[in-house]
Amino acid sequence: MDTPFTLSDFYSKLGLPIPDNIGKDIGHFNVFNIAEYRTRLNKGEMRYDRRAYFKISLINGKNKAEYADKVIHIENKALLFASPKIPYNYVPQDEEQSGYFCVFTESFLSKDKSGIILEKLPLFQPGGYPILNISDENYNELEQMFVKIDKELSSDYPFKFDLIRAYVIEILHMGQKLHPVPPVENGKNAAIRITDMFVELLERQFPINTPAQKLLLKTANDFAERLAVHANHLNKVLKETTGSTTTAVIQARIFEEAKILLNNTDWNISEIAFSLGFEEVAHFSNFFKKHAQLSPLKFRSTIKV
Repeated sequence: MDTPFTLSDFYSKLGLPIPDNIGKDIGHFNVFNIAEYRTRLNKGEMRYDRRAYFKISLINGKNKAEYADKVIHIENKALLFASPKIPYNYVPQDEEQSGYFCVFTESFLSKDKSGIILEKLPLFQPGGYPILNISDENYNELEQMFVKIDKELSSDYPFKFDLIRAYVIEILHMGQKLHPVPPVENGKNAAIRITDMFVELLERQFPINTPAQKLLLKTANDFAERLAVHANHLNKVLKETTGSTTTAVIQARIFEEAKILLNNTDWNISEIAFSLGFEEVAHFSNFFKKHAQLSPLKFRSTIKV
């Protein structure tokens, strides 16, 4: 299923215990030294994924960030802002990597605590450019702020999280004032990348293993939102690369899974319909008849003979 990469997943990948404050009212915040932890995260690389938290990275090294419709190259020093709504793939391009990154939940910087609405900031808008080139001077200034955050996090100061929020907000404002790194590799390469990411999101939902499992991404709009591209653009790309529309590709894969479930499980038709994202059994039956020229029950009885 298409489930986001959670903070619990993140800590598990680092081999660290899950902090007690995940999910509590205060929200969650933590900071990490890239040089120290990058080897635990497959040398810093993370596959294309939708993360269930915000992340700000201060980067020193050659890297590449792949989004659905663009690739951004980082030649030296940069500041990266990631939100739960925009999946991306982060790929280090050399062994010399340093800097810091912090992860936090929306509740940590909620409006009542910070006075800002994260999703309304240009840095976190879908279709924006969330990676910013920075000068050596800016890098040094930001590095000192991350060092202060790291030091404060381990202090006994009772209002340390208020102070950390102030530091993070200052980093956000610095990012807003910087110019974005221009995206590259558009055209054919971008079309291939969008197609690959679409297929990955589609296939990640399968196989269906239990009747309680349910498809979350069922329509062209669902996938376009995950990829942060317009549904019409996604459809145009898929027609160019696969010869089929977005809806046709999705429905073909759901139909294949339906045949597998009818053939290999003893689930009733209602359970199969629900797991494949159909709210009504009649809708599933009509869908299946359209593709197989047989009802689900007739198809099952035929293959069981």
